[in-house]
Amino acid sequence: MKIVSMVLSALLLFAPAAQTFAAGQKTDKQKSPIEQIKIKIAKLGVGEKARATITTRDGAKTKGFVYSAGEDDFVMRDRKTATPTTIRYADVAKVDGSRGHSVARNVLIICAIGTAIVLASVYFAIRRNG
Repeated sequence: MKIVSMVLSALLLFAPAAQTFAAGQKTDKQKSPIEQIKIKIAKLGVGEKARATITTRDGAKTKGFVYSAGEDDFVMRDRKTATPTTIRYADVAKVDGSRGHSVARNVLIICAIGTAIVLASVYFAIRRNG
C-alpha cells in the first residue's frame, strides 16, 4: 500500500510540470511572420479586455485594445481617448498582450498547489498506515 501511495504522490507531483512542458512547445515555426501576427491578434480577441501594445516596424508603439480585426488589418483603440488606429498586419513588428499574470507566476501557483496536494496525501497516507 505504501508503494501505491508513493507512486500516486510522484505522479501528482510531476503532472503539472509535464503539462507545462508540453504547453510550451511551439509549432508555429513553419508559418509566415504575418500569419503569426494574425494568430496573436486572434488569440487576444476583440473588445475592451483584448488589451495589447503593438510595436510597428518603424518603431511606433500603440497601446489600447483590439476593436476589430480583418483579413489585412485590425483597428486598435486607445484606452483613454478611444481614438481608432488602423494597423496593417504587415506593418507589425511585435505584439505584447497584457494578460495580467505572467507565465512564471502561473507556473509557480500550479507547482505550489501540486506540492500541497502531494504533501497532504503523503501525510494522510503515513498517518493512516502508521
